[in-house]
Amino acid sequence: MLKIILPTAMLLPMALLSPPKTMWMNTTTYSLLIALISLQWLTPSYYPSKNLTLWTGIDQISTPLLALSCWFLPLMILASQGHLQHEPHTRKRTFISALIIIQPFIMLAFSATELILFYIAFEATLIPTLILITRWGNQPERLSAGIYLLFYTLISSLPLLIAILFLHSKTGTLHLPILKLTPPNPTTQWSNLVSNLALLVAFMVKAPLYGLHLWLPKAHVEAPIAGSMLLAALLLKLGGYGIMRITLLMGPSSSHLCYPFLTLALWGALMTSSICLRQTDLKSLIAYSSVSHMGLVIAASMIQTHWSFSGAMILMISHGLTSSMLFCLANTNYERTHSRILILTRGLQPLLPLMSTWWLLANMTNMALPPTTNLMAELTIMVSLFNWSFPTIILTGTATLLTASYTLYMLLSTQRGTLPTHITSTPNSNTREHLLMTLHIIPLLALILKPELISGTPL
Repeated sequence: MLKIILPTAMLLPMALLSPPKTMWMNTTTYSLLIALISLQWLTPSYYPSKNLTLWTGIDQISTPLLALSCWFLPLMILASQGHLQHEPHTRKRTFISALIIIQPFIMLAFSATELILFYIAFEATLIPTLILITRWGNQPERLSAGIYLLFYTLISSLPLLIAILFLHSKTGTLHLPILKLTPPNPTTQWSNLVSNLALLVAFMVKAPLYGLHLWLPKAHVEAPIAGSMLLAALLLKLGGYGIMRITLLMGPSSSHLCYPFLTLALWGALMTSSICLRQTDLKSLIAYSSVSHMGLVIAASMIQTHWSFSGAMILMISHGLTSSMLFCLANTNYERTHSRILILTRGLQPLLPLMSTWWLLANMTNMALPPTTNLMAELTIMVSLFNWSFPTIILTGTATLLTASYTLYMLLSTQRGTLPTHITSTPNSNTREHLLMTLHIIPLLALILKPELISGTPL
């Protein structure tokens, strides 16, 4: 753990002390080295926990997400260069520092074995994200988006804190390995139900569950590209990870608690896919598609079977890479046309032919076409849902059909059609953008060769 956390902490002085000319190169190269070292976490082991200390430890559920969080730091720095090129140098330093500061908190949240430490890290990720959105967003509405994000997260996480303290008063410990061995034994059925509900609500908002998702499209649309990547790839996964961790601690008496959440999650996947079909804003469309995919993750996590957990973990990793790649592509369009409206930015294929190849690949992975891990994840989740209850096949099947529809709609409306008259010339795509897309697509296509690395299960 320390051989990753210490170099990550040392990124901050490097960003602050690097000369202006080499700052981007230094931070990107150094963070990419850390990301490559972090891949050794993915080696599967028979032990339930590795590197176990008093406060942190990693197991099969946290290792894929930890590797993903390390992988995304250089990608966020790479993606932000175009957005920040006209900013003063001190603001560039502040921006990179905010990205670096959030990294240890995310790693701590994914590896904490103490529930209070997890809660602190979970909440601490909010502050740098809020700074990124409210300071570097493109539109004046970024302040209201930041307020939405802040209040949704804070209001939902207060019951989580109370439930954690209640759990401590009942069991005398908040250490996860011990909690697994000694499940809580509350006094009444009612208190058991309420505490489990309180534990889940914060993660349901973060994931987000349909009905509690209103902060997400706002935050995504107003955030700068690094903020969108951070939200889509990592902060949403904190919600999914928290649900998987907490449902493991729940006793069988709370099994009926999963019905409302499952219903909302699957109905939400259907509704948000339908909403995507009538979106005019490109970033908003990708944000709603995230809600749809995370609905499947929530549904799978609530069933609590081996297959469903495995499918949820693979879908979280696949969705993190896919949606982040789509946001990067949307950003390359925005930097050239200064508009996110689909009608005003159509027909870009003749102007940026190489970018249209990346668009095609990203949309195919979003549709879960073979040979991507998205397909494996969705099939695993659907099979486990179908085994749990037959009628779920109607909801998941329709949601998959709608996913294919809105993905094709997004591809055709950005790449095909007549070029709007106001777009006369655009700068060509550059090597940095192609490198960024390559670093997104390589894991997506390569992981299908050895999916047990990210399936959350030991070999």
